[in-house]
Amino acid sequence: MKKIIGSLGVLVLVIVVAIGTLTTHNVSENTLDKLREKYPEKHIPSVDHSKFPQLQKKFSSPREVTAECIACHNKSAEQVMHSNHWNWEREEYIEGRGIVSIGKKNAMNNFCIGTQGNEKSCAKCHIGYGMDEKGLSFTDANNIDCLVCHDNTETYAKASNQGGAPVMTLDFNKIAENVGPPKRTNCGVCHFFGGGGDNVKHGDLSSLMFYPTNEIDVHMDADGVDLQCVDCHTTEQHTIAGKMYSLSSMNHNRAFCEDCHTSTPHSKEILNEHTLKVACQTCHIPIYAKEKSTKMFWDWSKAGKLKNGEPYSEEDSLGNHTYLSIKGSFVWERDIKPEYQWFNGTASHYLEGDIISDTTKPLVMNQLNGSYSDSESKIIPVKVHRAIQPYDPINKILIQPKLYSDNKGEGAFWVDFDWETASTEGMKDAGLPFSGKVDFIETEMNWPINHQVSTSKSSVQCAECHTRENSRLAQLNDFYMPGRDYSKVIDLIGIWNIILALFGILIHGTFRFIAAKKLKNGVNE
Repeated sequence: MKKIIGSLGVLVLVIVVAIGTLTTHNVSENTLDKLREKYPEKHIPSVDHSKFPQLQKKFSSPREVTAECIACHNKSAEQVMHSNHWNWEREEYIEGRGIVSIGKKNAMNNFCIGTQGNEKSCAKCHIGYGMDEKGLSFTDANNIDCLVCHDNTETYAKASNQGGAPVMTLDFNKIAENVGPPKRTNCGVCHFFGGGGDNVKHGDLSSLMFYPTNEIDVHMDADGVDLQCVDCHTTEQHTIAGKMYSLSSMNHNRAFCEDCHTSTPHSKEILNEHTLKVACQTCHIPIYAKEKSTKMFWDWSKAGKLKNGEPYSEEDSLGNHTYLSIKGSFVWERDIKPEYQWFNGTASHYLEGDIISDTTKPLVMNQLNGSYSDSESKIIPVKVHRAIQPYDPINKILIQPKLYSDNKGEGAFWVDFDWETASTEGMKDAGLPFSGKVDFIETEMNWPINHQVSTSKSSVQCAECHTRENSRLAQLNDFYMPGRDYSKVIDLIGIWNIILALFGILIHGTFRFIAAKKLKNGVNE
């Protein structure tokens, strides 16, 4: 009986898809063709910065460049200093908390855990200079790093562990004379290398995205549409559209596929109907971490092992670190099918000092909110990064260890390899209580997948979701989906609908046959 019901269910699905295929409307022009027309020309600057005499003098420091920039662009400094790229935090509303300041200053993660006490190292990805534990970088406009975003020579680079300072051997004059709108190279130098390496964090943002092929990303294809980050992440007064929900909690100022493609981009109406509950990315990003592995699991509890008193590393056949003394062990994957979650554009976060209510199950660091019954929710693809990281079992809070230091003996784990000392110093820097006990807890972080869009031919096919075996959406069980789920009532109704439809066709055909025969006999008489 179940086999018959299953077969009938598949038949219903085939009929629905066939109807959808036949129910089409004319599409005058493919959206990608529109984008090719809109973005083929390179930006033509309205001024030639190489002609400005104030940029031709010899610069001995990057701050001197900034001073000249803000002397002309006299509103830009104020705009930048109100941005979250500068402040590493912004005010957001989180359900159950109210309005809070959230950002890299207080939101913890399960990669390098947090910035407190580690600012000199983390500031390599800050749009300023002079970052230190006191946050002095945030108060002086001359510490704004204009060049990290606006260098068009593709030569600008930040130095490691220098509080955001650039490599001092750069030709600042040449760079200052060749500035313009941010390119993928400007954005990618930080966003493609978050978490300490190429494609470590996001999974859909790797060095391949600097000059991707059509197979890597159909929009950013360097030989095709060649979209830059700012084409989608539009910017007004240095406020950039788009959210990364490791640090954001509110459903506003987001960038959507529909901004270009509309909510009805398909010629087949049945596909347009899916957009009510299915995000574009869900079908059009069937895999992520294309050709470049991404980190899927990080075990901090294994960190600290030495060989002959010295830290060491181990790599897999692709060159990915599988063990580092300073960080522990890792699992990497590539060409990955995403996990899927309901998402309404809001999220909650674990912030420094939050009490962990249940230490027996994985702690979700950034819970994405949503459900089928929520009218604002859609199914989105997600990378879930799982980790084992230090926490205080007495106070039941995550530990923010001190990781980086210039010298031995200052308690930094990456130098002294002692968890208790690193935790003591780190929690002191963060202003958090510490019991002196270090244990480890499982954690999870959700990273929505939005890039590495595949061609339409490579998109997710109907049968990959509408199936009872290995459905992509097997984990989402708060709704009924044809072809995947079994319900006696729904399936019985479906069976009777099919039977009655076939019976109706049979009766209709019979009457047509009898009528045609009578008509023929009448003509013959």
